Amino acid sequence: MLARIWSASLVGIDAVRVGVEVDVSGGLPAIVLVGLPDTAVQESRERVRAALKNSGFAFPMRRIVINLAPADLRKEGPSFDLPISVGILAASEQINADLLGDHLFLGEVSLDGSLRPVAGVLPIAAAAVQLGMTGLVVPVDNAREAAVVPGLRVYGCKHLSEVAAFLNQPDQYSPLELNGEAELAKATRTVLDLKEVKGQAQARRALEIAAAGGHNLIFVGPPGSGKTMLARRLPGILPPLSFAEALEVTQVHSVAGLLRDRGALVSDRPFRSPHHSASGPSLVGGGSFPRPGEISLAHRGVLFLDELTEFKRDVLEFLRQPLEDGYVSISRTRQSVVFPAQFTLVASTNPCPCGYFGDSVQPCTCTPRSREQYWAKLSGPLMDRIDLQVVVSRLKPEEMTQPVVGEPSDAVRQRVQAARTQAQKRFKAEPSLQCNADMQSRHLKQWCPLDDSSRKLLEGAVRQLGLSARATDRILKVGRTIADLEANPDLQSHHVAEAIQYRTIDRMH
Repeated sequence: MLARIWSASLVGIDAVRVGVEVDVSGGLPAIVLVGLPDTAVQESRERVRAALKNSGFAFPMRRIVINLAPADLRKEGPSFDLPISVGILAASEQINADLLGDHLFLGEVSLDGSLRPVAGVLPIAAAAVQLGMTGLVVPVDNAREAAVVPGLRVYGCKHLSEVAAFLNQPDQYSPLELNGEAELAKATRTVLDLKEVKGQAQARRALEIAAAGGHNLIFVGPPGSGKTMLARRLPGILPPLSFAEALEVTQVHSVAGLLRDRGALVSDRPFRSPHHSASGPSLVGGGSFPRPGEISLAHRGVLFLDELTEFKRDVLEFLRQPLEDGYVSISRTRQSVVFPAQFTLVASTNPCPCGYFGDSVQPCTCTPRSREQYWAKLSGPLMDRIDLQVVVSRLKPEEMTQPVVGEPSDAVRQRVQAARTQAQKRFKAEPSLQCNADMQSRHLKQWCPLDDSSRKLLEGAVRQLGLSARATDRILKVGRTIADLEANPDLQSHHVAEAIQYRTIDRMH
């Protein structure tokens, strides 16, 4: 007898429906699995055989042919265990097959028949709704993740026998109901507070501008000046994730298998901080079956690169295209996948190899040649894409011992939210723009017109600092954000002047 069950496979963060066709016929007992399965899918034959027997079902001692369609799509992972098990039960007439046409099945099966969670359930659940599927059967540990998608009945099961019981008597089971927006609203934010930072007024101001406009930022200063402490507090002044943004972020983390202990939705802005020994593929994603890298895991959040000059230069060059386009494209022989990568880059570095160039206390022991080689790791095109370049100086003794508490993150976040709201009103006709950093040259002509004094000021900076066209555009974007923080509809000369001040590294070289 022939049975067909629906499952799904991932291509990047997009889901493709896969038909699991099972034919039980006469012949010598054997299991033949076709349809470009990888090793994990091939091994499902033995897992399914043991799971069915240990769950009290009869395993048909006949020839079983399993086809995963479409046949030209590579199938990977253990998520096909459950649909293959259900297909064998349906083809051998041990369960009712009435619900198989409009339900999708996903899950790994243990040898005792219990169901184990798998990665990538959320994007598959979202795709199931678009495909017209009415129900999704998954392991119970994946149920909350899938249930945040509206318009889909999600059934979480602990064991293979429970799946069979649901198919035989569906009226006895109720789908899991979950309000995703309510779940996001009641989630507690776990962020660090800016009030713990003493001094560093300019660096705090740069953080606020970066948060308001989505601008990339680099801190340059000696060891112990507070660069990392400042960077880790940026997520706390960013606006909370909207439900649509939370779904985007959660889908990426679901594909990467990082949701098992994080509930139904990722509620905090991501903050990713890879080590400087990270490889290019770990940063941008890759592998035989491409998986999201650190920049995609930082989508809608912050990517923090501590000790930027310690990263390999070729690894840093991988960042150029994602910083410009907001996504990363990974090509393989059989397929190309696209991962989202709209993040705010925050980097920190010492000013020289010893770390004390320009320090007021510790003398620098580096030669001019060694400092030049140190900064040569950062290419001009990469630095052009960093809008705010800030020198963080050593705290003065009186600043270290002062009892005064700095301004809390909540107060700063309110100003950031107001500035973003003003920008989004301006971008009403351009839904692809989320913040000022997303503007292109054509948008700058419309929303960043310069008066005579601002134009002369900017032209003088371009001549003196040797700025590129891209760096000049970045100054205008930062100036527009500063104006938004003042609730000023016009870009004025003092906004441009402050934006020019944040080209510190350009002035140092």
